[in-house]
Amino acid sequence: MWYKNCIPLDIGSYFNNHGFALTVTRDTTNSISFTIPLYIQIADGLISQIESGELSPGTQLVPERDLSIELNVNRMTLRRALKVLESQGLIVRKHGVGTFVAEAKIDRQMETIFRFSSRMQNRGFTPGTKLILIEKIQAEYKLAKDLGLPASDMVYNILRLRSINHEPVMLESYKIPVTRFPGLDQYDLENRSIYEIIEIEYGVRIARNRQSFEPIITTEFEAELLKIKIGDALMLEKRLSYDDHDQPIEYGKDRYRGDRFRFIAETSPFSI
Repeated sequence: MWYKNCIPLDIGSYFNNHGFALTVTRDTTNSISFTIPLYIQIADGLISQIESGELSPGTQLVPERDLSIELNVNRMTLRRALKVLESQGLIVRKHGVGTFVAEAKIDRQMETIFRFSSRMQNRGFTPGTKLILIEKIQAEYKLAKDLGLPASDMVYNILRLRSINHEPVMLESYKIPVTRFPGLDQYDLENRSIYEIIEIEYGVRIARNRQSFEPIITTEFEAELLKIKIGDALMLEKRLSYDDHDQPIEYGKDRYRGDRFRFIAETSPFSI
């Protein structure tokens, strides 16, 4: 069985029914064919069960030896399949214990302003914040231009570690003009939202963001803070925020753990 209390999956019929094998014919004299590797087919079968809820978070998979026998594949092939799931953050291996289905990823709507604490509370999580760094630095040319500042102006450089249920999941980096928000560093930045402080204490509301998203690889510094491995996947969000008068007020760079978040966007019909 794939896991406890589950009907065994007939892998042969599953793959045939879902069309995993693909053959491409060029002509009668010169044909080529491509078949999706078996380990990818096994990975796709497991992913389908996870996405459908048949394999729920926390479910323990049977030992590799038993699973390889049931699927009639060697253990190396099975391990390659499980590595695919592990790289996507869908399973976690606990040394000496076994392999488990990971917690469901958190949806991050890409077209909205993301308020971490309130969003996590609405999902039933306990959010947390640790202030790693706050200092005043001189804005370099590109940053000053983005924030509409003279090149010599100072900005707050803020780095916070965000967690859910005591597990670190995101690094937040802010660059905020000192002249516009004097004394910001005197507020409780661990127990209050920076956006809330800006709105309540300074009367400035963030009206819109201009954002970009790109995958990056974890550095040693990030891995240590986020409790993951060097080289693991992160999603980097770069953000420039504007107020009601369309004046830039904050430049952000947030790094989300790739195994804990997925990014969702709603699209409109094709543009011409």
